Amino acid sequence: MTALPANIDATVELLRQGGYVADRALATPLYLALALQRPLFLEGEAGVGKTEIAKVLAATLGRDLVRLQCYEGLDIAAAVYEWNYPRQMMAIRLAEAAGRGQDQSIVKDIYGADFLIKRPLLAALEPHAKGAPILLIDEIDRTDEPFEAFLLEVLSDYQISIPELGTVHAATPPIVILTSNRTREIHDALKRRCLYHWLDYPNAERERAILAARLPKVGERLTAQVVAFVQALRAMELFKPPGIAESLDWAQALLVLDAGEIDRGIVDATLGVLLKYQDDIARVRGEIATRGVAPFLSGPVEPAVAAQ
Repeated sequence: MTALPANIDATVELLRQGGYVADRALATPLYLALALQRPLFLEGEAGVGKTEIAKVLAATLGRDLVRLQCYEGLDIAAAVYEWNYPRQMMAIRLAEAAGRGQDQSIVKDIYGADFLIKRPLLAALEPHAKGAPILLIDEIDRTDEPFEAFLLEVLSDYQISIPELGTVHAATPPIVILTSNRTREIHDALKRRCLYHWLDYPNAERERAILAARLPKVGERLTAQVVAFVQALRAMELFKPPGIAESLDWAQALLVLDAGEIDRGIVDATLGVLLKYQDDIARVRGEIATRGVAPFLSGPVEPAVAAQ
């Protein structure tokens, strides 16, 4: 288990060791969250590296990663705990077969820890051999307000009450990272409990550094072209611009295809790696048909104006 970083520069270096290129604007709230034992709320577009931060922290700090993937309808049974009903029924039937069907101790037995199924939130509060785990609450904006209220209670005291067993307290609070793609607003009460950071798309310099760190086999020239092309797509205000994840996927695809540079043919064949909506793909192909690929490699692309 690695010690927590002692300052902001050490936080930048810790992430770099895990292949994550972070600037001080991101490293500062992360360092403060670690130092103050406060949850860090990361908000931003999908694919900008929010989830990856928790994964890299777990890897570089040598901690367990406990992930709660949020979705609409998420409830306590899926997020915190539930009882192993089939096993409870089997225990009751075995007791009945042994002539202990009326024994009141059976009720206590089947509501013991051996019959408890621990879900991510409960698992994160329990002791871990590697130290306090990284608790990733991913895409919190997909849940509903009642779950937010419950989560606020958990994060306020780092404890969970189980009626049959009592209250479970975290001896050491987990390192909590919450992410949101901002498909809806999260209640202020939950945000106030956290330190907040908006994670935006990286600028060209940082994105080149990310690709160089994650995919060193991609040459400098191709890396520069990939970044220039992706940055130009983001400037087009597409329905779903490509994130860092798509940049990495595309660079890796070009590497697999042994593409030495970006041209119209390779773009046309691989555009689906970058863009996931047909309207976006059609729009980009239309711009390329009108102007070619070169404008995408030199800066933001202005929409073509139809001839009058």
